[in-house]
Amino acid sequence: MAVDHYENFPVASILLPRRIRRAVEIIYNFARQADDIADEGTLSNEERLSKLDEFRAELNRMGTMEGPHTPIFIALAEVVEKYGLPVQLLHDLLDAFSQDVIKKRYENFEELLDYCRRSANPVGRLLLHLYDEATPQNLIYSDHICTSLQLINFWQDVKKDYAIARIYLPQDELAHFGVNEAQIAEGRTDQNWQALMQFQLERARDMMRSGAPLGSILGGRIGLEMRLIIAGGNRILSKLKKVNYDMFKHRPVLRPLDWLIMLFNSAPFRY
Repeated sequence: MAVDHYENFPVASILLPRRIRRAVEIIYNFARQADDIADEGTLSNEERLSKLDEFRAELNRMGTMEGPHTPIFIALAEVVEKYGLPVQLLHDLLDAFSQDVIKKRYENFEELLDYCRRSANPVGRLLLHLYDEATPQNLIYSDHICTSLQLINFWQDVKKDYAIARIYLPQDELAHFGVNEAQIAEGRTDQNWQALMQFQLERARDMMRSGAPLGSILGGRIGLEMRLIIAGGNRILSKLKKVNYDMFKHRPVLRPLDWLIMLFNSAPFRY
């Protein structure tokens, strides 16, 4: 659910139709490897960007006479061709990973939404294309869900992100609520911090609610998968509120009881 990296991809889910499981795994591996280039290890920023450019060049070779050179992109090219996936969505993911290397602060929520448009929304859009459910309205619902999941992940991981010099809380909203970076470094959750995070969580929940009809529109196992994803995001929001927004000491995770609650909340029309 709304946790580390690209676990919004339901790669191991028994709910995924067998016909698309391999395709989802291939897309996930592409995103996973690219994300690791941006985040993991001891590479310099220049080296990270160079390796992401190599991925970008492979994407550009897809659909050409030359074709991609590496196994992961050869497999990805086959998936793109078979399902008619928009290659721009894969480029958007790479752009977001590259941005993570060089951009550590966001001036306002509009900047953050633009990042989510490229870092999160392509995941849902690719899945809808694989399901053959990529109608204009479904894509809008999916964008709301994926952006909300990305925001929830940010608020869940404030401490972890700060450790690698990233703050996804908009700078103008930090100032509005009287919170500074020193307070984040200290992990101090005073009334100002609680007011800031209450605002962030309510906005993320409203966005999730705006996309929730997709869980009822999609039928069968795919619909249940989507409703579980939505329920998981909402469950993390509830856990953050329960600890008074102190994710520094109490990072919320989903436990077996939470999954039972999520299954209950995944019945249609519980949004």
